[in-house]
Amino acid sequence: MGVPFLDLRAPYAELRAEIDAATARVLASGWYLLGPETEAFEAEFADYCGAEHCVSVASGGDALELVLRAWGIGPGDEVLVPGNTFIATWLAVTAVGARPVPVEPDLITHTVDTARLEAAITPRTRAVIPVHLYGQPADLAAVRAVAERHGLAVLEDAAQAPGATWAGGRIGARGSTVAFSFYPGKNLGSLGDSGAVVTSDPELAAKLRLLRNYGSQVKYHHEVAGKNSRTDELQAAVLRVKLAHLDAWNDRRGAVADYYRSELSGIPGLVLPEQTEGTTHAWHLYVVRHADRDGLRAALERAGVATLVHYPIPPHRCGVYADSHPGPLPLTERLAREVLSLPIGPHLSAAQAARVATAVKHICANLAFPLAS
Repeated sequence: MGVPFLDLRAPYAELRAEIDAATARVLASGWYLLGPETEAFEAEFADYCGAEHCVSVASGGDALELVLRAWGIGPGDEVLVPGNTFIATWLAVTAVGARPVPVEPDLITHTVDTARLEAAITPRTRAVIPVHLYGQPADLAAVRAVAERHGLAVLEDAAQAPGATWAGGRIGARGSTVAFSFYPGKNLGSLGDSGAVVTSDPELAAKLRLLRNYGSQVKYHHEVAGKNSRTDELQAAVLRVKLAHLDAWNDRRGAVADYYRSELSGIPGLVLPEQTEGTTHAWHLYVVRHADRDGLRAALERAGVATLVHYPIPPHRCGVYADSHPGPLPLTERLAREVLSLPIGPHLSAAQAARVATAVKHICANLAFPLAS
């Protein structure tokens, strides 16, 4: 049997008794939306992140979009986004009628290159969305410094980084506004789509609660033009179970990352991911680079090792943005050609990790294209 990229059956198998009890509790209650499980999860996740408020929503994309709407960002405004990210970050900006303005990545962390942020600012810039990509926190100190100089709001996209830390605290602390995704494959994954915003701004939290529920606090009294974006009680109950295990599961991910580094360091042509000083990487993904990425991936597939590419088509090259953002973004496009995500997760066995490392070492020794720095 080969090595899967991620086994989504394993978390349930480990926590089956707890998850079954949680879902049975919801089913017996007859309360399926905006009830006690949602309230409890929001309180527990806010406390976990070190924030005052958590507002759960239907997806990570909605979490981003609703914050922008609550801030009054819309047509005529610009929002700085990473060139190298999943398209959901850009689509949230487009959804409110604003324009995403891409900033090239740092080639070591693959997160936004903060040295390039200032040059992208115009009189129309209202906000910046740093993405904690793969689980590696972006350089928040630098992002915030630029934002403060120019009066910009900062919305962190932590879809891949629950539990990651910077400067001694978790992502979500220190007055941050952070959007999370609980898509099933995430470090903290529900059994469907869901997401959340954590913030210590009570006014923002109140606006988000209105916006997620058709603009209503009291049934049939609609104060603003909201939408239906609610995490249901079943998902909240499951997330409560998994939240108690998140740190331990992230530690397991970190152990796999440490093993890969010990086994794969020094291989010509292979660039390994880094954890920046002062941060704790959540290791949602373990992303390597190689000039012959496609050759490496094909050979790993033949060896029974599943991999993925995050992301093969940058947002500015997708059809939806091809006319408005024709590029070029050479560093973003280089990463799209070279990155490869190896299997990592809290349920990847030591034997499976060893099989991955052995295959990578053997294949790289026979690939013909070393990677330039």
